[in-house]
Amino acid sequence: RRVHGDPEHANTGPVYLKKAWLENPIFRVPLPVKPRKRYVYVLHCPQGPSIDCPLVVDPSGVYFRREGLSGYFICGKSPSAEEEPDASNLDVDYGYFDEKIWPQLADRVPAFEKLKVTNAWAGYYDYNVLDQNGIVSRHPAFNNLYLCCGFSGHGIQMAPAVGRSLSHLILNGSFKGAIDLTRFSFQRFVQNKLLLESNIV
Repeated sequence: RRVHGDPEHANTGPVYLKKAWLENPIFRVPLPVKPRKRYVYVLHCPQGPSIDCPLVVDPSGVYFRREGLSGYFICGKSPSAEEEPDASNLDVDYGYFDEKIWPQLADRVPAFEKLKVTNAWAGYYDYNVLDQNGIVSRHPAFNNLYLCCGFSGHGIQMAPAVGRSLSHLILNGSFKGAIDLTRFSFQRFVQNKLLLESNIV
């Protein structure tokens, strides 16, 4: 859908897109966004929960959900700060599943004692180390640089609304006409108004 901008407020300079964790000397104000590696494991357990099982997040942080109709599930868990894996590669640590995830799965769903790990992958979160929430605003030092990063794994859930709001900010100079994301501004770090949440997986 086309968003019509106000010529008086539209940004006439370039809009820079930046991979959040790449260090660049032109960014005089560093972003609190770093890469964090996360694992997703694929399980096969025909005796597991039925097709109407929702996404389940255990109090331990372990999550799982069904994947298709043939007894497959995917699961994972965000590590503690002390357990953070090396983010310089995308190797999967199967020992992390055996030690930190499987015991919690089997405790929550006894049928998972007989599961089999059939596959796994690793990927990156662009992780906001201050409050694990996205940054959506102008860069504090460059008026023609817009930030949309640091969503720490839940960005895909918010992407449609964030994209629309950011387009309004770029074209019109404000969030007017879209969802007001002012509270996600970089300024919250300066003002110490962090958007802290519990139960982020």
